[in-house]
Amino acid sequence: MFANTCDYEHLQISAMNSNLDKWPMFSLLDDDVQQSINIACVFGPSGNEAVFVTHDDEVYAFGANCSGCLGLGEAHSSLEIRKVEGLCKKQISQFSFGSGPHVLAITCNGELYTWGHNGYCQLGNGSTAQCLTPSLITVGLSNKKVTSVACGSHHSLLLTADGEVFAWGQNNCGQIGSGTTSNQPTPRKVTSLIGSKRIVVIACGQSTSMVAANTGELFSWGYNGNGQIGIGTTTNQPNPYRITTLGNLVITQIALGYAHSLALTDEGVLYAWGANSYGQLGTGDKTTETVPMLVNSIKSRIVEIAATHYNHISACQTDNGKIFMWGQCRGQSVVSPVEAKCSSISEVFAGFGCPAVTPDPLKFENPQNQTTVAHSMQEAFDEAETSDIKFKIEGKIIHAHKAFLKIRCSYFNKMFQAHWEESQREIIEVEDYSYPVYRAFLYYLYTDKLDLGPEEAISLLDLANAYCEKTLKTECQKLIRYGITKENAAMLYAAAVKYEAKELEDFCFKFSLNHMTTITQTEAFAKLDEANVKNFIRKAAQHGAFKH
Repeated sequence: MFANTCDYEHLQISAMNSNLDKWPMFSLLDDDVQQSINIACVFGPSGNEAVFVTHDDEVYAFGANCSGCLGLGEAHSSLEIRKVEGLCKKQISQFSFGSGPHVLAITCNGELYTWGHNGYCQLGNGSTAQCLTPSLITVGLSNKKVTSVACGSHHSLLLTADGEVFAWGQNNCGQIGSGTTSNQPTPRKVTSLIGSKRIVVIACGQSTSMVAANTGELFSWGYNGNGQIGIGTTTNQPNPYRITTLGNLVITQIALGYAHSLALTDEGVLYAWGANSYGQLGTGDKTTETVPMLVNSIKSRIVEIAATHYNHISACQTDNGKIFMWGQCRGQSVVSPVEAKCSSISEVFAGFGCPAVTPDPLKFENPQNQTTVAHSMQEAFDEAETSDIKFKIEGKIIHAHKAFLKIRCSYFNKMFQAHWEESQREIIEVEDYSYPVYRAFLYYLYTDKLDLGPEEAISLLDLANAYCEKTLKTECQKLIRYGITKENAAMLYAAAVKYEAKELEDFCFKFSLNHMTTITQTEAFAKLDEANVKNFIRKAAQHGAFKH
């Protein structure tokens, strides 16, 4: 019934309506329309334009329609939703928008569509004429699959599957990275300094561009009047410039505001620099910084960051699910991160952004996948009245249901067969795992949710491996990644090898490779057995760690 759509790392996945209701534009829609939404964006100088994709791959837009940015074929405004015919059934997976506004959209197949304001060639179609309907852009992109897009106020970036960066549009400050200040009418590959690099992340400020390579290196160019490029000066840069003050830190996420920059390392540490007149750097004052500064007031590991060129607000989420915000929050300057009682980063921008625009597209689950059966099973977990089996761990009891466990888990399906002794018991005593770990396992069987911290996920991974729970094993690996540090990386690597968790093994190895000197001197590395040490050294050599 519904078309398949691609999932991208930086799309925020939310329970239906938990975030959508926070945006005034979407409060105008009927419940059935809201329930149909898969991807949604709010944009425009006043946050009064919106576009969304439904679960059956139809695209709609409504709002002020400045510069024809809704893609409807005309420039009239309307609060009634109208279909964007040129994008329907195209499997749109991501949007980005400028200040004109101009809008970019990409499909799951890697095609690029643009429309809206075009006074500076920011649509990439070779002209400066406003475009009222989505236009497929192919010039300069032959055989290229586009995987990500980003917009500044009046310039555009895209990233290909091969790790190449293309730029076009306004170039008065060198934001195209061509070495000149002439506007660029069509997508042009950025070759200076990054031409041989594999880029994995792109972002735009008002007139600044920034990218991160798969090596963790960070490059920036364009307007630098507030030091947002991060090179210690306020001189504009028409070519990519490596931010060397970050040293050997591995940058995995970047986010750019109107005139400030955020970068997150693979260890969950946040750096900020650039304009700071509203406290948007989170450093505790309003001093502009021309080099990256550590944001050290958030003690938990940070897993996601966000900013947008439309405003001066910053936000992040930590590994324990807490949301923090700082900067220009509803007109008030907040110079240090404060916890926001929100369920997601997007809610910060809906409630405190000026204007209220989405920093990244919102993505919602299909409500048809959320059944009352799932809710009932969650309610039945550890419910004494209906249970017919108890698990005793460390003196504590967990109530469960044999029939359900047999359906959900092959291990229990065998255990509760008639010829097994356990099938006749009312209480099963568990000695190999702790109470929190075993409770988390049973809760997962009932809900498909993990209620456990990264530090305890190793034991759950051990259980998942012993019980042959492949899906749980995969989820444990994802959770453990949030908890990796230089001190425990070697231990996690050994655990991944032991439990044949290939994805986690590769992640731990890459993390260790990026921090080789420090990790090889840790106690955890010293405790590795001979086989793991030899395997690690062999893989490191294959990746060129010892070529110098």
